[in-house]
Amino acid sequence: MKRRGGVGHDLSHIRPKGSPVKNSALSSTGLVPFMERYSNSTREVAQDGRRGALMLSVSVRHPDAGDFINAKLEEGKVTGANISVRIDDAFMQAVENDAPYTQQFPIDSPAPKFTRTIRARELWNTIVHNAWKSAEPGILFWDTILRESLPDCYADLGYQTLSTNPCGEIPLCPYDSCRLLAINLLSYVTAPFTPEARFDFALFREHVAHAQRLMDDIIDLELEKVEAILHKIASDPEQDETKRVELRMWQQIRTKASEGRRTGIGITAEGDMLAALGLRYGTPEARDFSVKVHKTLALEAYRGSVTTARERGAFPIFDARREEANPFMLRLKEADEQLYYEMLEFGRRNIALLTIAPTGTTSLMTQTTSGIEPVFLPVYKRRRKVNPSDRGVRIDYTDEVGDAWEEYRVFHHAFKTWMAANGHDPAADYTPEQIDALVARSPYHKATSNDVDWLNKVRLQGAVQQWVDHSISVTINLPGDVSEDLVGTLYLEAWKSGCKGVTVYRDGSRSGVLIADSKTDGAATLTPFPTTRPEVLEADVVRFQNNREKWIAFIGLIDRQPYEIFTGLADDEDGILLPCWVENGLIIKNRQENGPSRYDFQYENSRGYKTTIEGLSHKFNPEYWNYAKLISGTMRHGMPILKLVDLIQSLHLDSEQISTWKNGVVRALKRYIEDGTAVKGQQCEQCQSENLVFQEGCLTCQDCGSSKCG
Repeated sequence: MKRRGGVGHDLSHIRPKGSPVKNSALSSTGLVPFMERYSNSTREVAQDGRRGALMLSVSVRHPDAGDFINAKLEEGKVTGANISVRIDDAFMQAVENDAPYTQQFPIDSPAPKFTRTIRARELWNTIVHNAWKSAEPGILFWDTILRESLPDCYADLGYQTLSTNPCGEIPLCPYDSCRLLAINLLSYVTAPFTPEARFDFALFREHVAHAQRLMDDIIDLELEKVEAILHKIASDPEQDETKRVELRMWQQIRTKASEGRRTGIGITAEGDMLAALGLRYGTPEARDFSVKVHKTLALEAYRGSVTTARERGAFPIFDARREEANPFMLRLKEADEQLYYEMLEFGRRNIALLTIAPTGTTSLMTQTTSGIEPVFLPVYKRRRKVNPSDRGVRIDYTDEVGDAWEEYRVFHHAFKTWMAANGHDPAADYTPEQIDALVARSPYHKATSNDVDWLNKVRLQGAVQQWVDHSISVTINLPGDVSEDLVGTLYLEAWKSGCKGVTVYRDGSRSGVLIADSKTDGAATLTPFPTTRPEVLEADVVRFQNNREKWIAFIGLIDRQPYEIFTGLADDEDGILLPCWVENGLIIKNRQENGPSRYDFQYENSRGYKTTIEGLSHKFNPEYWNYAKLISGTMRHGMPILKLVDLIQSLHLDSEQISTWKNGVVRALKRYIEDGTAVKGQQCEQCQSENLVFQEGCLTCQDCGSSKCG
């Protein structure tokens, strides 16, 4: 992550809660503490404002799977990771038949040390409820993944699939990488949105071959960068033992890249392509055409890999006999026997080749729909701040602080193309009724993410998955009023349709994600804090940089809301000595007979041993202490955190060091701004949208998805 990568990590190897261990702890803590540790590490490691990305998974066969599934229900827990459950066919069959299911540890052992029989449908209902309520966990149909996986034909050589990348589109073995390239499907539609529209398959085949060769070149470039990283690690001044783990990791990454040469060609603009051809997303006709496109993509990508192998050699561990019974390979053979026999003769350059990623940023660059998804909305509104005194300005909205805003309509780029192709002026001033009428006549009608036929969308994913050797990252967007039963039906249909994974998002089910027409504006009512400061407060520990010094903030909490803040130097003879693993504890107010009250911080280690740091207020420069008292006093009177952050940021301080400290305090407090809180008066640096909200302490654009932290 410190090199700006994401990580997939499976926890199925961790002992279940209560397992005996041969140390002073006596028994294992189970999965959840590890989930929190990995999640917090992801949030803490950042480069240039970009944090790491993490996928945590566990097998449904693990005895702690229920705890894993419920771990994110408590607000503020495991916020730095996506979570997915690896579900096998036996569990799904037990769900269908309302039959018992056996969990065990180790999960794949023929002689497990621990077993437990559960009602599969009860655990299934928990998964469905949590997905309906909070959009997690996602599901990975693990037997389908392993059965279809070409890399798993080489499992004994280190290519056994264990988890996925953070968005789930590439199941991976240890130390392997996801390499992504997306082809814009809309660009192959000639005469789009007209009766003469057609898909240029000849040009598409040609470009897929070029794309596969380009992807193979990217692996060589990656290997050059890995060599540079290894050289840097070797030249760093730390002792060899200190560097051992990181060095070995990058050596393993190099091995997997050079042996398997895994690639990930995908697509974007599927929704726009179908609309441009006059096909409505989600219909059987559209599904059949999508399958034809993806079948072509698969055949030409594999043909390109065989051609490259003829020139450059196959990936080093290629063995056709290992793959001859693989279902995906058998489909390729049935579709194109000549390609299959050329592969037997010359080999293949890459162990696996295809995927469909979310392509959020890529779709913004191409101004198209994202990945395999339908259009989100063909027409929507944005706002821009205006000066009421300017001549000719139109004021459509005035916010709670009196700022004036003008609303303006935004057309999805391809929808404007449809308008122009059908005699409608995209620059004209249409009434809402006229816009509705235009959308109703367009191929985008009833084809947006919220109103497609969801079962047909799942079936589209399953049908396309037959021609994608890795996986497909798809989210089923649902209106807020759908039932839990529908979520269960969609998950079950995804398994039956041959999907490798599936995630749902019900509108409004999770703060910090796109929410229709129900955003908070940050002007919430004041927090009802007690009038007298409690003797003991729960507290979070937040570390930050003050100029070039390391500082610590102790944030006292009531109902997980900031009530007070203390800051001090870290790891200094005159500062606060606190182990790096301490993230929370208690702030205790000690009343003294002579002099002011003293505030102490107390924490405990894994053995329950408590340590107290006395006199937090004595640990800093009086000037910092006075500012902290001012901020704490404002918090104690219940000012919303967003307003408090704005107040602190508006302070004009002469001292550069104080300003740096101020920025650190702001960064610490932003963690507590409620996810989904809207921000007015600022624009996204990427797309200039003013549709910004806070998500996990970062300012996130709801239109393009870009995020700015700090």
